[in-house]
Amino acid sequence: MVERGSDSRPGRSGSAAAGPDQSLYRPGLEGVPATQSAICDIDGHLGQLTYRGYDAATLAARSSFLETAFLLVWGELPTADQLEQFEQEVQMHRRVSFRIRDMMKSFPSQGHPMDALQASAASLGLFYSRRALDNPEYIYGAVVRLLAKIPTMVAAFQLIRKGQDPIQPRDDLPYAANFLYMLTEREPDPLAARILDACLILHAEHSLNASTFSARVTASTLTDPYAVVASAVGTLAGPLHGGANEDVLTMLEEIGSEDRVELWLDRAIANRQKIMGFGHREYKVKDPRAVILQRLAEELFERFGHDPMYDLARRLEEIAATRLGPKGIYPNVDFYSGLVYRKLGIPCDLFTPIFAIARTAGWLAHWKEQLGANRIFRPSQIYTGCAHRDWQPLEAR
Repeated sequence: MVERGSDSRPGRSGSAAAGPDQSLYRPGLEGVPATQSAICDIDGHLGQLTYRGYDAATLAARSSFLETAFLLVWGELPTADQLEQFEQEVQMHRRVSFRIRDMMKSFPSQGHPMDALQASAASLGLFYSRRALDNPEYIYGAVVRLLAKIPTMVAAFQLIRKGQDPIQPRDDLPYAANFLYMLTEREPDPLAARILDACLILHAEHSLNASTFSARVTASTLTDPYAVVASAVGTLAGPLHGGANEDVLTMLEEIGSEDRVELWLDRAIANRQKIMGFGHREYKVKDPRAVILQRLAEELFERFGHDPMYDLARRLEEIAATRLGPKGIYPNVDFYSGLVYRKLGIPCDLFTPIFAIARTAGWLAHWKEQLGANRIFRPSQIYTGCAHRDWQPLEAR
């Protein structure tokens, strides 16, 4: 509840209308509860992340992405029959309309894939315009369609911008393997597919981050789920959110070699430059997802060859621990994810779209939860502008 007190802004008299208590203001809403949720819990001091009470690390090791998505949306792990039906439904809905493909062919080839994905996701609302937000069958169908079609649209734009026709999905391949197949038209190595599936699980949900908050605000207006996901995609595209994993590789390339790490880092700290892939508002220790992603990267290197960029990243983490660790700044999920995707042969500007493929599960879980006890978001503000200004005719200005 927002308290109201006297207005002490400069230029205001004591008799002016009272506004929100400025002492309650928190830039970026840091630490301000905006909703209640049973989907995800984070312990930033212990470095623990759970989905519906299950440890995310356990899910990444033992579950599949679609099984985890089912858990996130419906609150319980599926039975064998439920999972088989869910997987079959997703497989059946992987294809997208030729009209969407034609629309994507008109996009500029130099455009960022996140912009293409946002437009394509929003366009689904034109094809599935019926809204029945109180109908479980409608909700189930929307979840299936979005989980099924988002990877297809990401892969389609990747080929279209190269002047090629999109590759049709294969119904016999699991979720992550099918996505890699649509990118390359080659059936992926089972290890590569398994590791990508684990990455999707680790990125599937993370409480009320910026894109999820955007999704919940959009959902609170009772618009369709395609607009909800499109709004979240637009938010995720920012470099302070999902776009950071692209910037980590750019940063490592800028550093160039291990012997330059210490000097580069000290200069960056002195210049108050953001160290990409480091720091998280929730974690005061190393992001548990970064721990797992580092291990997954090492698995890939053992099978497909080492990446010297990994040695540079480890050296940066080692030195940063002495400079930034005392401030609670450690590697986050973005620090090693780019190295994993790079070894999988995925183009750098597809890193964030893959994040979106995964996080669609979390966005949909929050969409469904928001519908359960909805109230439209309408926070207050602290007004800092001028008051009681007199109009001046144009000729007098």
